[in-house]
Amino acid sequence: MGLEDTATLGTPPRRPGPKDMRAVLGHFCTGIAVITGQDGQRPLGFTCQSVTSVSLDPPYVSFCPSLGSSTWPLIRAGGRMCINILADTQEAVCAQFARSAEDKFAGIEWSPAANGTPQLHGTLATIEADLEFEHGAGDHTIAVVHVTALEAHGGQPLLFYRGDYGGFADRRLDPVTG
Repeated sequence: MGLEDTATLGTPPRRPGPKDMRAVLGHFCTGIAVITGQDGQRPLGFTCQSVTSVSLDPPYVSFCPSLGSSTWPLIRAGGRMCINILADTQEAVCAQFARSAEDKFAGIEWSPAANGTPQLHGTLATIEADLEFEHGAGDHTIAVVHVTALEAHGGQPLLFYRGDYGGFADRRLDPVTG
């Protein structure tokens, strides 16, 4: 890097905008989850790709719903949720829960998890949790939840990379042909 690549002293660097953020951070491959809860009358859910493990002891996971979400405040009020990690066969489920719709559960198979929240069928894994902390973070909020139960169901993940869905190529060798 030469001097021509550095900011001129006294000139503040250009801050990245939303398009810049999306273009660069889109190079970070993520899994996709559907966060579900209920409001006492109906099941609720939304698609979320910002899910991460925070702590093993105590067991915490975080996710980041948009401030514009109409679903998250309803799930937050109940305090309990199920994080449904989507399998590579669930692209349509991802799209259905990403839309604003009256009944996102139409045609979706699910059953109540132990904590009473919707556990979607066919997922890679499920994590039941209670809301522990919430922090404002720009146009999103960071929800830190205390894990109360979790289970891996097997399969391959649905991945999101550079604005598109994908999965792992099967890298296992055929035991017959090597």
